[in-house]
Amino acid sequence: MKTNIYARRFAVSLILLLALTGCGDLYTDATGQLSFENAETAATLEPLPIPIPTPSPSPTPFPEYDVSLMMVGDNLMHMGLINSGLQENGSYDYSMLYEDISPQLQAADIKIINQETILGGNDLGFSGYPNFNSPTEVGDAIAGAGFNVVLHASNHAADQRLQGLDHCAAFWHEQHPEVMMLGISGVEDLDENGGIVPLSGSAYAGTDSAADWRTDERGIGYMTVKDITFAVLNYTYGPNMETIPSSIMGHLNILCDYDRQSGRLDFTTLNPQVLEDIAAAREQADVVVVCPHWGTEYTTSPSSYQEKFALQMTEAGADLIIGTHPHVVQPVEWIQAENGNRCLCFYSLGNYVSTQKKGICMLEAMAWVTFHVDEQGLSLVEEQSGPLPLVCQYASGPVRFENVCLLQDYTQEQAARHGIRSYGGVTLSLDDLLQWSSSVFGDSAPEGFSPTTGSLRWPDCLGMSQPAVSQ
Repeated sequence: MKTNIYARRFAVSLILLLALTGCGDLYTDATGQLSFENAETAATLEPLPIPIPTPSPSPTPFPEYDVSLMMVGDNLMHMGLINSGLQENGSYDYSMLYEDISPQLQAADIKIINQETILGGNDLGFSGYPNFNSPTEVGDAIAGAGFNVVLHASNHAADQRLQGLDHCAAFWHEQHPEVMMLGISGVEDLDENGGIVPLSGSAYAGTDSAADWRTDERGIGYMTVKDITFAVLNYTYGPNMETIPSSIMGHLNILCDYDRQSGRLDFTTLNPQVLEDIAAAREQADVVVVCPHWGTEYTTSPSSYQEKFALQMTEAGADLIIGTHPHVVQPVEWIQAENGNRCLCFYSLGNYVSTQKKGICMLEAMAWVTFHVDEQGLSLVEEQSGPLPLVCQYASGPVRFENVCLLQDYTQEQAARHGIRSYGGVTLSLDDLLQWSSSVFGDSAPEGFSPTTGSLRWPDCLGMSQPAVSQ
C-alpha cells in the first residue's frame, strides 16, 4: 500500500512539472494510465489519505477479589456469663458478648462460632458445668451479631439428652433460618429411614454480599459467597460418655469411630464416615473446612491423635481444619500429605467466652483465613491467614462478663483487675499472655525454622477487597 501512494505522488509532481514547461496535457487512457491532455485538471489531483489502522481493543482485566473466613472458639456459658445477660425486667440479652468483635464480623464473609453448650430449652432451667443448659437468647445474640454458621457438635451437646438436642435444632431452624447450624440434628430433621433432611437458607455475609447455604443428607453444610462454595463439616469426639446412647445415635456427628451396635467409642480411631464426608464435600465445594471438637483439655500441644486425624483428613481432601475443645490455644500448622494435599490446621482456638479459673484459658484466638480469587483460580493467602489472639475479661464479686479484647490492645491495667485473680493463687499479667501467645503460635521462631504460623494483627490481616472497619 505504501508503494502505490508514493507512485501517485510522483505522478502528480510530474504533471505539474510538465504543465509548467508546456509539454502538453494529460489524460487517462483505457488502460488506466495517465496521458497528457489537460494539465489543469491533473494539477488539482489530491493524494489519497493514508489509512490509520484501528487499534485492537484491550482485554478486560479479571476482577480479582478476596473471600475471608473467621471463626471463634468455645462459647462456654458458665453461670457467671448467663447471669451477666439478665436485664432489669427479667429478660436476657447477650449481645454484649460479641460487640467487641463487631469489626471482624462486619469484614468477614464466612463467620463461625462454636456453641459449646446446648440451647436445650429455657423451660428446663439454666445450668452450668457439668450439665449445661444455656438460654436461647444466646442464640438470638449470635444471629444478631452476624454469625452465619454455628457449630453444635461438642462433648456438652447431649447434656440435656435428646430433648435438648431436639429443642436446640428446632430453635435454629425456626427462629434463625439465616444461620447455618451444624453438628446436631433433631427428631424432625430425620426422615423415616433415619436420614438427615436437607435444609437451605440465605445469610448475610461481609461487604454487603449474600451467602446462600444448604445442608445435605449427610449433614454437610455448604455456603456460597461471591461464587465460591465452602463445605463446612462439624464433629465431636463424643458426648462425655464412653458409650453413645442409642437415643443419641444419628443426632450428633461423631469424630471417633464407634461400634454401631453397642455405641462403644474408640477414641484412637477416626470415624470412617468423616473421611467419606470429606470426599463427598470435595466433589461439590471449592474449599472444604472441617471443624473437629477434639484434643486434651488444658494442653497447649496437640495430641498424637489430633495429629493423626488431621493428616487423615488432609489426605481425604480437607483444605482447612479449625479445632476446638481444649479450652486453651494450640499451634497453627501446615499439614502436607504424601498424596500432595496441603491443609492449614488450627488445632485449637481455645474458648471465646468463659469464666474458667486458669489464667492460660483467658488467652484465646480467632481464626482468620483469606482466600484470593484471580484468573488463575482460588488460593489461600498465607500472609493474611492465621490466629488473631484474644483475651476474655471478666469481673469478680459477683462473676460477670466484661469484654473480649484483641491481645494487641490489652493492657497490664486490665490484667491487674481481671476477675480470675479472686481465685486463690491464680495470677495473670500481660507478660504471661504475650509469652503464652508467642510460645504457642511460634511468633519468636526464626523465619523458616518453625512449621507453625505466627499470630496476626488487626487490621493487617484484611484482604485487598476488605476495607478496615473502625473499632
